[in-house]
Amino acid sequence: MNLILRTKLYWGLIAIFLIGVLGSPTTSSGRNIFLSAGNLLDVLRQVSTTGLIATGMTAVILTGGIDLSVGSMMAICSVVCAMLLTVPGDTSAVWLGIPSVCLAALVIGAACTRFLFLNIEKSRAAGARDAVLDRMRGVGIPAVVGLLLCALLLFYLLPQIDHKFGVIGVLLITPAVGLLFGTINGVVIVAGRLQPFIVTLAMMVTALGIARLTAGQNNAVLPVYTGSNATADFENLRSLVFGIVPMPGIFFLAAIVLYAAVLRLTPFGRYIYAIGGNEEAARLSGIDSGNIKIVAYALSGLLAGIAAVLYVAQYRQGKPDAGAGLELDAIAAVVIGGTSLMGGRGGLAGTFCGVLIFGLLSNILQLHNIDSNLQLVLKGLIIVGTVLVQERNASDILSRFQLMMPKTARNPTSAEERSSKEILSLNNIGGNENETS
Repeated sequence: MNLILRTKLYWGLIAIFLIGVLGSPTTSSGRNIFLSAGNLLDVLRQVSTTGLIATGMTAVILTGGIDLSVGSMMAICSVVCAMLLTVPGDTSAVWLGIPSVCLAALVIGAACTRFLFLNIEKSRAAGARDAVLDRMRGVGIPAVVGLLLCALLLFYLLPQIDHKFGVIGVLLITPAVGLLFGTINGVVIVAGRLQPFIVTLAMMVTALGIARLTAGQNNAVLPVYTGSNATADFENLRSLVFGIVPMPGIFFLAAIVLYAAVLRLTPFGRYIYAIGGNEEAARLSGIDSGNIKIVAYALSGLLAGIAAVLYVAQYRQGKPDAGAGLELDAIAAVVIGGTSLMGGRGGLAGTFCGVLIFGLLSNILQLHNIDSNLQLVLKGLIIVGTVLVQERNASDILSRFQLMMPKTARNPTSAEERSSKEILSLNNIGGNENETS
């Protein structure tokens, strides 16, 4: 029984896989299409973009928040990525991307340096404080390191402005744009003490508008930037590793393993769970909940930027509506994986299963040529059912249904029997009273 409870996350994945195998159409030679290596690798390739976004979304939901803007952030990052690859010269993508990467370098360089000095200080013997080390971990040295990192990146990127950016430049700039938008989300939520739903909803609309402005069109027919004239090394992002695993799948697996290790092994991960469990208690115990939440939203934006690079590599295009509906798919995958929307409970192992379940389900429906609108209905029903089972156990659900039913319906003969028994008892009482009198 304990083994079943420990592995319950994987039973849904195994069940949907068996359904796919047993219900799969076959080729004329009797070959199972679902089990073919090409089909399964296509599923991994297709879920990679959603999986990267769901990875960042998991940490956000664990804090008790939500991020509705990841789809729009991915869209604007895809536009920036495509323009950097194909449009040389002074473009709006450059003016958005270069400041983003500079700001990211400044903040990340300073934060990493300060973190390093803090750990050096903690490793020293208790009470042996060093005045020089105290001054170094302040503001000055981390700021200088951040500026040096920023200058180094500018030295590498500025000569490419008048030409097409290479894959390294795109991999530096595009995620930085997502990081910038994610950080803005976190800062507004924490500093303004606003609901994450409202802030990220506003960011979703804002980022979509900026994406359309960056692309140069704001009407329904949006331009598509093909990657056919992009630099040749960018094509490596859509190749197969060892001739088997698609490169987007490698990015997805690496991201989910690294983030899972961070959540499980580092104080940052423990703080994420503590804030989601009880933010006030976490604050009173000394956890800087504001900064932790800002980092969670920033990393969500960063992963959306990486997903945008992979999207452009796979489809050879970037467009402002590239991420439409992806935020809902990511939230669904996180919820199906067992992470509570209330925060503090769940993890990336479940998200990995949820992403694969969602991908396999879509693949099965497509193999059977199910109407796309009916696919949306089925997915919605699965999400609602999963949340119901997750938030309340089965006995609780049944008891609530029983309470909703009228009493006469639950026991149709009870009313008549009760009324006849009451009449008999009244007669008996009347008879006894007459006998007594």
